[in-house]
Amino acid sequence: MASIFSRIIAGEIPSYRIAEDERYYAFLDINPLAPGHTLVVPKKEVDYLFDVDDETLSGLLPFAKKVGRAIEKTVPCERIGLTVIGLEVPHAHVHLIPINGIHDMDFSKAKLDMAPERMEALAAKIRSALAGES
Repeated sequence: MASIFSRIIAGEIPSYRIAEDERYYAFLDINPLAPGHTLVVPKKEVDYLFDVDDETLSGLLPFAKKVGRAIEKTVPCERIGLTVIGLEVPHAHVHLIPINGIHDMDFSKAKLDMAPERMEALAAKIRSALAGES
């Protein structure tokens, strides 16, 4: 059975898409720690990040970097934190989280409840910042 991320990439489940190319897909987390919290996933479904082939893995960080820079231009923050947890969905992925301190990346904190309209507007702003970077 395809992971929820594979179903999102295939368009079977809607998402707030930020960026996409032939190998990667980035979209807003629907249970964000902060506005702009984004997931970046390889399109090739592999459960564990360290099982991803070297070529795909080596391209993941440059793709995430471009997305992270666009988030920085859109969401006021000191930095974009990057973390890999890998237990919640059996599909390798990284989290990009706008932060002002280390505690902003505490996954035990309550998640934000953002209206769909706000999520879509934020995704559009990040996409626009990403397009301006190209």
